[in-house]
Amino acid sequence: MKQLKLTGFVIFFFFLTESLTLPTQPQDVDDVRITQKFIDDNIGYITIIAFAQYIQEASFEEVEMLVKAMTEYRDKCLADRTFPECSKLANEVLLENICAMEGLPQKYNFSHCCHKVDFERRLCFFHNKKADIGLLPPLPTLDPEEKCQTYKNNRESFLNNYVYEVSRRNPFVFAPTLLTVAARFEEMTKTCCEEQEKANCFQTKAEPFIYYLKALSSYQKNACRALMKFGRQILQSINIAILSQKFPKIGFKQLTSLLEDVSSKYDGCCEGDVVQCIRGRSKVMSHICSKQDSISSKIKDCCEKKIPERGECIIYSNKDDRPNDLSLREAKFIESDNVCEKRDADQANFMAEFLYEYSRRHPELSTPELLRIAKVYKDLLKECCNMENPPECYRHAENRFNETTEKSLKIVQRECEHFQNLGKDDLKYHYLINLTKLAPQLSTEELTFLGKEMVMALTTCCTLSEEFACVDNLVDLVLGELCGINENRNINPAVDHCCKTNFAFRRSCFESLEADKTYVPPSTSQGLFTFHADLCQAHNEELQRKKDRFLVNLVKLKPELAGEELWSLLADFTNVVEKCCKAQEPEACFKEESPKLAAKSQAA
Repeated sequence: MKQLKLTGFVIFFFFLTESLTLPTQPQDVDDVRITQKFIDDNIGYITIIAFAQYIQEASFEEVEMLVKAMTEYRDKCLADRTFPECSKLANEVLLENICAMEGLPQKYNFSHCCHKVDFERRLCFFHNKKADIGLLPPLPTLDPEEKCQTYKNNRESFLNNYVYEVSRRNPFVFAPTLLTVAARFEEMTKTCCEEQEKANCFQTKAEPFIYYLKALSSYQKNACRALMKFGRQILQSINIAILSQKFPKIGFKQLTSLLEDVSSKYDGCCEGDVVQCIRGRSKVMSHICSKQDSISSKIKDCCEKKIPERGECIIYSNKDDRPNDLSLREAKFIESDNVCEKRDADQANFMAEFLYEYSRRHPELSTPELLRIAKVYKDLLKECCNMENPPECYRHAENRFNETTEKSLKIVQRECEHFQNLGKDDLKYHYLINLTKLAPQLSTEELTFLGKEMVMALTTCCTLSEEFACVDNLVDLVLGELCGINENRNINPAVDHCCKTNFAFRRSCFESLEADKTYVPPSTSQGLFTFHADLCQAHNEELQRKKDRFLVNLVKLKPELAGEELWSLLADFTNVVEKCCKAQEPEACFKEESPKLAAKSQAA
């Protein structure tokens, strides 16, 4: 059950993160004053996150200079808020300070953003973020003993550096999530530095919150991608589906009110306005707990907890019980004679209410599937309401809904069959080959990441009774990662079409894709078949990464090869490594065997 709750919290957590040093007293309403105190107390972390996400290449020393400037700004305004600059939005002041840092805009190529103002400036900085972090140096790793000594000697600098490194590598993750990760990192550091087996402790305790960060990163990027590329209406639909499933007893008017608070924070969070994002999150939490009697029976104990624990409690709480008086279907959308008139009176509100009613009745469905059903219903009404007898037409809507879900279910079943029939490594190779054939223009790092994410989704979900919703939700996030968030992301015409045409049906669109016909492979092997004795020093995990990269680069070089031929060449690569690493002269062995493998690939 723990894995299921993890997948559930991935989808729901987006609304509810609380973090770090928020006040610890129990309370009913997280008011503006308390939120502002949190922001003032954490101005250092907030500045680091914003700067490191906007300008990922900036050094830690440059970030520290901005922290100093923003801390002075905070102290000045706390002493006297009548200064003109104190009336500005915090993010506006932050961007002004970044642009004012001597030589920095030219050094990191963001001068064009500094010439813009207001929304245009914020959007420019947002589009300056880079999802591919290959431009950054490898994440620094410290020996556990050294890590503990550094923490003991200078806690503040140690944690600041950690927040900086994580933020620049996760440019689209929302600030409250990064602050939560920082708090957990410090808890882990305190605990593990007291242990004898420090290395083992760090490894064991780091895994859950690394997964937590990756999961939240995928979901937040997906939500912002929906907003940026498809507009507010799609994002609103996602929110309706998620909240209606989590809180099935909430009334539609109450949901509409909650959605106003939820929606108001997206601009800040998605643009990277750290302060507005934190304020928006706090407002949503306050709304839920202040109206808990009409929202959910499962969160009473959660809302009585201290604020740092409150969000976690709500996230891990079960979906609320289905109300006893909730019928299996809402007749007014299918059996009423005046459906078309109601739709025409206020189409946006009518479709929102349909999605709400359908979602709260179907907790077993995924968020993408609920959006598909809503799209099918909308298209059906467009067709039926132009007919002579609309009711006779739309009374068969349930059949259309069931057909749509059946198609989605077959896709999930096919993927879970792959999971059952292939081992974990072979499953990954299956997806590495397929993904690389679909989108060979992506970097090797991106493709290996996407392959691993597909395996994680199926490993997590395919043994659960709630298999369909779990797989469909998580695989949709992987496709979101593939599509990317920035407007300048272009892969190839077929993939771009699936990414941009229809948010709800992109899964089935990808299912119908074949290998990219526009791709021109490199003219040379670019060292793909040149192996050295250093392969023998690679640990299992590192060797596995090299095998993954070899396979992806092989597909890029030979996209015309069938899966069986690619698998055969991968097996040959594995055999060469095993043979040569056992040889007395590994380097000589590799020099002899590498050309043979290259020749075999040419002959294939």
